[in-house]
Amino acid sequence: MLPNNMARVPLEQIRIESLELPGWHAGSERVPSVGESVHCIEGEAEVVRVLGRTSDGGRLLELRLPDRPKQPFFAASSNVLVQVDVG
Repeated sequence: MLPNNMARVPLEQIRIESLELPGWHAGSERVPSVGESVHCIEGEAEVVRVLGRTSDGGRLLELRLPDRPKQPFFAASSNVLVQVDVG
């Protein structure tokens, strides 16, 4: 059962479709390192910390956006894209 405030949001507005970017692949394939750039729903973000495991077996990431450096947020590694070749 959805909370009352979620019942008013149409599913079309909360559905997120998979995004394919050349040179990037799912974070579930490789856990990013601290300081590495990832692509998330908000755009490119920097990994601040790699934390514990999530329910899908991935890792919880603390991320920071360049335009909001004092407002870090969290995402599962399976919900971000990482660069294929990191050097």
